[in-house]
Amino acid sequence: MPYRSSSIPLTLVVALAAAMMLGPFSLDTYLPAFPAIAQDLGVSSQAVAVSVSVYIFFLAIGQLIGGPLSDQLGRKPVLFAGLGLFALASALLVYLHTLPHFLAGRALQALGAGWVLVSVPAMVRDRVSGQEAAKLFSLLGLILVAAPAIAPSVGSLLLKVGPWMGIFVFMAAYALLLIPVLLMVLAGDAVGVPAAKAATTQPRPGLLRAYGAVFATRPALVYLLWQVGAFSVMMVFITHSSFIYQNHFGRSADTFALMFGANIVAMFSCNLFNRFLLTRGFSSIAILRGATALQGVGLLCLVICALMHGSIWVFLPAMMLTIGAHGALSPNLQACYMEHFPHNGGAAAALLGAFQFGGAGVMSALSGLLPHTLPVVMLAMLACGAMAQGCLWFSLHRRRGA
Repeated sequence: MPYRSSSIPLTLVVALAAAMMLGPFSLDTYLPAFPAIAQDLGVSSQAVAVSVSVYIFFLAIGQLIGGPLSDQLGRKPVLFAGLGLFALASALLVYLHTLPHFLAGRALQALGAGWVLVSVPAMVRDRVSGQEAAKLFSLLGLILVAAPAIAPSVGSLLLKVGPWMGIFVFMAAYALLLIPVLLMVLAGDAVGVPAAKAATTQPRPGLLRAYGAVFATRPALVYLLWQVGAFSVMMVFITHSSFIYQNHFGRSADTFALMFGANIVAMFSCNLFNRFLLTRGFSSIAILRGATALQGVGLLCLVICALMHGSIWVFLPAMMLTIGAHGALSPNLQACYMEHFPHNGGAAAALLGAFQFGGAGVMSALSGLLPHTLPVVMLAMLACGAMAQGCLWFSLHRRRGA
């Protein structure tokens, strides 16, 4: 029997959100430093942008490994091992001053982050399900959106007081600080025990069998593709955000941080509205469909603006609409998907994360091979969004046929 959301202490929710913030912090904090890193490594800023795709790809690999491990060994060991690996890799990045070594360090950092990120949704699913899970995912998301909002500003501030390596010192310190905090919060907590209590008497399925069981749950598979399409929109934007605001529109690093943060304000607002709708009895799937449609409208506006050479003050609201929709889209996607997996929650969360980050990593990497112009980048985002719109159409069609 799942726990009610009221049984989950706020301290635990905040601690889990802080752990999940590791992902956006490691993605967004170093974005303003691309020109400085490129100069120090003797490469172009576009070459440094490859590190985003490398990070996302290995984040997916880390989750694929960590998910089944958390089902077998428990959530806590995988969570803390991931934090330790992330901190070690972040410290190494301070001293890696060639592009291949830098990319290798980012890959190792992503593996550790993957172990951390896959543990949190599984912990939530161990506790709650249905609308309660959607509300908890939304609350986690509400706290989580603070990370990408402040991360570029943190990176910009660290660049003012020292070289770009200080950003990775900050990341290492953040991960190390999380370890004692989570140890205190999770002390004696039932979450973190191998997912099913029957694990002490029944053997847990092997890696391939665990993933086979997830793929056999066909109603859940549409959410995997839905996540890839919706999240790829945001990742293509993040990959090219420095080019968009600093190169195309000619804004400074400080202004870039503010404009990047405006998208997060939009996500925060959509997340609050999502929680309001959930408390009023709207279903997760209904909100998910509405948020996906909203993202589609924003993408069309961005493409039109780019093709017509619109000003940044027209472009920025359209981008805020597109990225902001993710504040309602992501928690409901997670809730709808995880609802199908009362068991093997770790493997299910791993596949969702692997599809999310692996698919988005491929999309963002492919977008880097395209001509570096604003219309082309916006069309690449539109192509990613078309996948989510296709899943929306499929879900509506399936509902009519039911």
